[in-house]
Parts: sequence; C-alpha cells; structure tokens
Amino acid sequence: MTTTDLCSRQEIHDLVWDFYDRIRMDDMLGPVFSERIKDWDTHLGVMEEFWSSLLLKTDGYQGNPMGKHLSLQHIRAEHFEQWLRLFKETCNERSNQAMAQLALEYAQRIARSFWFGYQFQHHPTQVSTDLTMP
Repeated sequence: MTTTDLCSRQEIHDLVWDFYDRIRMDDMLGPVFSERIKDWDTHLGVMEEFWSSLLLKTDGYQGNPMGKHLSLQHIRAEHFEQWLRLFKETCNERSNQAMAQLALEYAQRIARSFWFGYQFQHHPTQVSTDLTMP
C-alpha cells in the first residue's frame, strides 16, 4: 500500500475536525487554543493540509508549527500529554486503523519534538524531561 492509498482527504478532514472538537471542549486545552485561534475554520483547514502532508505526502502545507508552539507561555508536559490522550482517543474511533496508527505515531513524535524544543527555548539551563505517552 502506498501512502496515497492509506486514506482519503475526507478521512483526514474527519480526524482533524473530530480531534479539535475534543480540544475545544477540554478543560485544560480548550482555553489555551481558544486564546490563540480566532478563526477555527481557517485553522482546521491548515491542520488538514498539515496532516495530509504527513499521511498522503502532499505539498500543500506551508507553515512553521514549531515556531507557533515555542511562542506559547506557561506550557507544561501535562498539556502535551493531554493533547496526545485526546488524539489517541480520536484515532481509536477511526474505522481506518492503518491511517489512525500512523497518525498516532506521527503525533507522538511531534509532541515529543515540540516538548523538547519548548523546554530548550524556555528553560535552556534545565535538564529536559520526556513525555509520558498515553
């Protein structure tokens, strides 16, 4: 199976929108995202392009996700771990488990990378801690 056979754009759309519905309702993450994102439709369109670039190897995504996350203040490991829990819950509900498992693997790597980058940027003299994967 090639990556273009892995899933459809509609499956990515559904994953992204279902996941961010969870984010927006979450007590911990909802306020963090709502403070930054004013146009959810545009943001979710960007997220669809991001996930399509990973899962389907498309080239429509243009952005700097690490930079966006480094600019946040007062983020803790718990935020990334909750993000991963919600992402895993959303993936577990997909009928296309091949796509879901690959998306979850990417999400875990992304969360770890962002968390290590965040720690280095905000606390460069402290020893970095790892995330607990759900």
